[in-house]
Amino acid sequence: MGKVKTRLARTIGDGEALRIYDILLEKTRKAALGCEADRFLFYSDFVDNQDHWSPDFFQKKIQHFGDLGERMEAAFENAFESGAHKAIIIGSDCPELKGELLQQAFDLLDASDFVLGPVPDGGYYLLGMKILESSLFYDIEWSTETVRAKTIEKILSAGKTFALLPVLTDVDTEADWRALGLK
Repeated sequence: MGKVKTRLARTIGDGEALRIYDILLEKTRKAALGCEADRFLFYSDFVDNQDHWSPDFFQKKIQHFGDLGERMEAAFENAFESGAHKAIIIGSDCPELKGELLQQAFDLLDASDFVLGPVPDGGYYLLGMKILESSLFYDIEWSTETVRAKTIEKILSAGKTFALLPVLTDVDTEADWRALGLK
């Protein structure tokens, strides 16, 4: 059995981390279904056709191998090769995310080249773009407080524009989970 939410599991155990992960997945699924878009779901090892993510609503694929940046780049590349004119990527650790916010991200891409959904720890819960900009996925130290700032720096260096969504909390640690007051 694979490990999920490893930083969270360090303080609350694997079983409780899995329970929280399942809650976060359900909230992510509902948010994705609350937005009108083609939806791609990327699995790390194998496509599970028996889960709650219906192939009627989600195109299921195996995630590209590599670090987080390489996997995100490949996901965007897949979306644009499939005919998308704008695309957003989200993870599964932001329980406050709603379909309306995903729609807002797509709408912001009408006037900006990129959109970011910031989290308090310096990262982001959402990244959206109108054209693949591969530079955003390299020379970034992932899972650090500099991710968002470095991403914005790369956007500006490319001469592009960006918009920001509201700050939301992501769940990486027990303190993050408890601060949200979820059970």
